[in-house]
Amino acid sequence: MRPKVGHIQFLNCLPLYYGLVKSHALLEIELIKGTPTELNSMLIKGSLDISPVSSIEYARNHESLMLFPDFTVSSDGEVKSILLISRFPLEKLSGKKIALADTSATSQVLLKLILGRGYRVEPEYIIRPPDFNAMFADADAALLIGDIALNHFVREKDLYVFDLGIEWKKLTGKKMVYAVWAVGRNFALTKKDLCEDVFEAFRKSKEYSMEHMPEIVEYAAKWEPFSPSFLMDYFSSLYFNFAEDYQEGLLHFYELASEIGEIQTVPELKFLEFRSNMKTLRRAG
Repeated sequence: MRPKVGHIQFLNCLPLYYGLVKSHALLEIELIKGTPTELNSMLIKGSLDISPVSSIEYARNHESLMLFPDFTVSSDGEVKSILLISRFPLEKLSGKKIALADTSATSQVLLKLILGRGYRVEPEYIIRPPDFNAMFADADAALLIGDIALNHFVREKDLYVFDLGIEWKKLTGKKMVYAVWAVGRNFALTKKDLCEDVFEAFRKSKEYSMEHMPEIVEYAAKWEPFSPSFLMDYFSSLYFNFAEDYQEGLLHFYELASEIGEIQTVPELKFLEFRSNMKTLRRAG
């Protein structure tokens, strides 16, 4: 059988997937594309075997999932593609409507923490599809993620633009993990060899990408409305591993999320162990 593997259709995941083409690994897996929210749902329902998911969704479903070691989408500060765009400064948003893009659960919780704990403001949140004009027709600010956020990071001149990676670092001093690679627990326990095959394919893809970043930037610049220099800067601001300080940052995020009722408990980070990448199954910190 070919494992069903999710693929987030955002530029931020390109370095993890680009090398799959070079290694012909796509012949070995069934790649299914979608937004983070769509992939979250498919993995939880069992229609995907392995997928990147919003990091908050791992916490909400940790009893039915396990984690791949070494794969995340993270940042230490600026992220560029998770933005709040607003008519007002952050401290003036109490009572104002904020439209949250329905494509990422982690970013929604992250914004609530930043505004509530960092700025002591209480906006009214509404959920909307990621359509900039439609969001601002209903609200005073809009939370955008992915490529649409990148477009506004580059071009927005008339509104306030707040990078949530910067704001999280300012609030906590910690790294932030936006997405993790998760495996359905039943699949992980019964198809461990297939899991390791997929893990190895992604590990080699990531290694290839890190060694050939100019090639990836040149490829992406042909299809995207961004300059090669901007893309190089963007990919350099992202972190794709799962080092201990990033695990600590994620667990801190979970602790704060539990305090505001977004998750019921702070889960352990339960990693699959592979021969090629042994991990201690323990909670960081």
